[in-house]
Amino acid sequence: MAIKQLLKRTSGWLYLNSPVGRHQLHGAGVILMLHRVLANDRAADLPHRNELCVGPKAFEHLLTWLKKNFDCVPLMEILQPGAIRTGRPKIALTFDDGWRDNALNAFPLLKKHQVPASIFLSTDYIGSRQRFWWESLGETLWRSHGEKARAHLIECLQRLGLPLPVLLDDLDVQRRSLALLHFLQTLKTLPPGELSRLTDQCPDESLPQALDWHQVRALEASGLIRFGPHGASHSILTGLDDQRLDEELSRSRNALLNGCNRPLPVYCYPNGNHDERVREHVADHDFPFALGTVAGIYRGISDPLALPRIGISQRTARNPELLSWRIYRGARP
Repeated sequence: MAIKQLLKRTSGWLYLNSPVGRHQLHGAGVILMLHRVLANDRAADLPHRNELCVGPKAFEHLLTWLKKNFDCVPLMEILQPGAIRTGRPKIALTFDDGWRDNALNAFPLLKKHQVPASIFLSTDYIGSRQRFWWESLGETLWRSHGEKARAHLIECLQRLGLPLPVLLDDLDVQRRSLALLHFLQTLKTLPPGELSRLTDQCPDESLPQALDWHQVRALEASGLIRFGPHGASHSILTGLDDQRLDEELSRSRNALLNGCNRPLPVYCYPNGNHDERVREHVADHDFPFALGTVAGIYRGISDPLALPRIGISQRTARNPELLSWRIYRGARP
């Protein structure tokens, strides 16, 4: 695996610094997808956090690398017609969900390096103590809230016919964390109401998980950050009937109109899930653009309601040459 990673990093570096790579990326735009920046890198290294979280050192390393190789621009500079023309390839940072650590840990580094970003809010969570199920269930099962809380949640899961994998009691931290990651991924198929009830069985945390509207307005006032909707309740849009889908789209859109001065005309699909019906409803709610999660680069000819993004994990932030490899894969004809 180490040799494979080394080959990818080397190939990525060569691609970005070769005439062929520079030609393919000329006038292109890359949209990155992040979620959280934790307070320390060791916490972000664990597999069950690695995909959604980066640590501050890794994030700063990534920002430094990005500024060296790209023009870091606001999202709309990539999406607006005629924006992608000449010069170095452009890259834009997006954050999903609206985690509180976007303000506490990510923004100071974005400000230090003067890198703009867009944050897509699951608006029901903003300014409330409502919790994201992945974080609450995952950290409770990881014993972050103690053994008693973990045992209670395990009982609730067993009553639903969802016993934990044996490896979740493995003595090896990495194997245990990887088993938790895989288990959490299986829970994505549960109905939103079931996930909410399970989350209610987890201990309350001292701070809300999400931003509040005061933080949103303060970040927007900085001039570096703009906001868009990422659903209201973070429900998977493809699983909603037409009425609930329209309610979800309207509620998130109205929350942004009331809470921000310049909300983005861009929708961000929760979990990246969308189909033709969802895209039609998003367009009917006056969104000319929408972000998915399929990897690729943007040349202005993609479906504007299914825009590609490249995800950033802790592993990628530590080794940005792996990002250049993914850009190379996405840039191929």
